[in-house]
Amino acid sequence: MEKKMKVAVMQKIHEIVFEERDIPAPKANEVLVKIKHVGICGSDMHYYEHGRIGDFVVENPIILGHESAGEIVEVGSDVTGFKPGDLVAIEPGYTCGKCEFCKTGRYNLCPDVIFMATPPYDGAFCEYVAYPADWVFKLPQGMTTLEGALVEPLAVGLHAASQGKAKIGQSAVVLGSGCIGLVTMISLKAMGVTEVYVSDLIKKRLDLAKELGATEVFKADEVDVVKAIMDLTDGKGIDLVFETAGSIRTTQQTASLVKRGGTIVLVGMSPEGHILYDIGTLMAKEARIETVFRYRNLYPTAIKAVASGLIPVAKVATDFFKFEDLPNAMDYVIKNKSDIVKGVIEF
Repeated sequence: MEKKMKVAVMQKIHEIVFEERDIPAPKANEVLVKIKHVGICGSDMHYYEHGRIGDFVVENPIILGHESAGEIVEVGSDVTGFKPGDLVAIEPGYTCGKCEFCKTGRYNLCPDVIFMATPPYDGAFCEYVAYPADWVFKLPQGMTTLEGALVEPLAVGLHAASQGKAKIGQSAVVLGSGCIGLVTMISLKAMGVTEVYVSDLIKKRLDLAKELGATEVFKADEVDVVKAIMDLTDGKGIDLVFETAGSIRTTQQTASLVKRGGTIVLVGMSPEGHILYDIGTLMAKEARIETVFRYRNLYPTAIKAVASGLIPVAKVATDFFKFEDLPNAMDYVIKNKSDIVKGVIEF
């Protein structure tokens, strides 16, 4: 096997350059993965455009990309259950295993998580990644590394649905039909939610939502979404309301949309930390608000759902780019946000 690999390094805002580095040798508890697919996440674009997300600031060169899958080419001396040739998905955050959150199964809240492509930690826009085997998941026969890479955003959607305690026979509305909105929608459908409505400003996204099974879609700049939902529900509102756009307006709409005794799940993160919100309406309905931070314990479930054909996650990917063209791909995605639902890098 060759000893050098190509990596794509973000040197500063709007600048990614290729470097040649040594292929990492896996530690005793690690596997070496030859990367095949990496999804371009909104967080990658945010770091590339702005150099920060909240308190996470890019202060040094960094490798972006955390939605990854590939083929194992080497295993560490203590690793069992994996062999070269296995196709795997990489869960991009590994935790301390010692804090109260890790010990109670809520490891997504671990304060010491090492998360790919989150400063100061490098991600997967590179040809090889050495990673702890405990956080790598084998893909069943017939499941592709494209699907494996998309398990990461799918896990967010499944976690959102789980936080809402979604169940058969309920109704839901998903505000925003970008990648996270779509994976939330298809997760709800897989869990048996009967009616799933979707709103967005971009027709291409709404068309894809309809193709993936949305009951009805609303173009939010042409339709009063709250009125439309109230008309459809005889004024009762919706059991489950998922805000995935991260916009102030859609976050504020959640209180009006939710049914009495229903649940609101905030998935998208608004750039504004403080939002004027109708707490009075929420309290009068005795509605519940849940929030989402990444996911936990869902990679095996997501992989099974995709492998069985229950969740067609590959349909969320709309645009594909070669690794060698990554710098241009990032610029293209920025300039064509309204036409791209999910971009994926192919190696």
